[in-house]
Amino acid sequence: MERRTLGNGLEVSAQGLGCMGMSEFYGSGDETESVATIHEALDSGVNFLDTADMYGPFKNEELVGRAIKGRRDEVVLATKFGNQRGADGSMIRINGTAAYVIEACDASLRRLGVEVIDLYYQHRVDRTVEIEETWGAMKSLVEAGKVRHLGISEASSSTIERAHAVHPVTALQSEYSLWSRDPEDGVLATCRRLNIGFVAYSPLGRGFLTGESSNREGTGVGDYRTNNPRFSGDAYEKNLALVANLQTIADEKHVTVAQLALAWVLARGNDVVPIPGTKRRKWLRENIAASELVLSADELASLEAAVPRDAVAGDRYHESGMRSING
Repeated sequence: MERRTLGNGLEVSAQGLGCMGMSEFYGSGDETESVATIHEALDSGVNFLDTADMYGPFKNEELVGRAIKGRRDEVVLATKFGNQRGADGSMIRINGTAAYVIEACDASLRRLGVEVIDLYYQHRVDRTVEIEETWGAMKSLVEAGKVRHLGISEASSSTIERAHAVHPVTALQSEYSLWSRDPEDGVLATCRRLNIGFVAYSPLGRGFLTGESSNREGTGVGDYRTNNPRFSGDAYEKNLALVANLQTIADEKHVTVAQLALAWVLARGNDVVPIPGTKRRKWLRENIAASELVLSADELASLEAAVPRDAVAGDRYHESGMRSING
């Protein structure tokens, strides 16, 4: 698979693999299939694995650690801290204090079974703590050899600049897809001005942009999309109509809607790396095939016309989730 470079020297596969759904948020999991999916990703050249301490909570890092045991040198490993949760799954707080940064990193290293994390993100910005305090502690992790590169997630341009002044930001991770275009309102330009890579999570709109009854994984018990604003009520029907527009284009090109949606993100630039999440090998294979799909300027314009920004119905998250982004 093609390689892309994030920031100042972190080379990763052009697509990554989001591992969150293997442990939580997308219904029940199957560890055997999840591990097999990670192994097939590595075998196929997808070396950029994304997890976080809050997924599970804690279980996803442990699963990823088991999956990469004996294959550590094949992996660019990214994880995150900041959404502090209890062992019972409760949300404690967004925590960016210096002491917590160190504590969280040490815990992630233990769960992952590794000596160093390749890319360590601040998952959400703690508005009660100066970003310089958080990033000063993160910088100390690099100096201690526990972390190679630093990233931040769902941050505003001003916060990114302040963090970057403390230590180079290698990557910003934010939601970006045909139906989530917010980064184009300035954050993506900030990243490019500062030579910061952009990692696009949910490039398939949490499965909605797949053309299979809104999602491929199925909503239900344990699936947080059941009550997501974009999957609910009138918004659901309006958004299905947008997917139908994509389906028409996909049929003409003899590809899937998911492949079109991923190819659109891949075409945003060589500094943009989507990390579609899946817990099944069959969807991994479909996603990987999107890397071979080259879209012309006219085709890209057609996709954007099929899913106009102002036509997408519903917020990305419920109110509390929306308050945690753009920090």
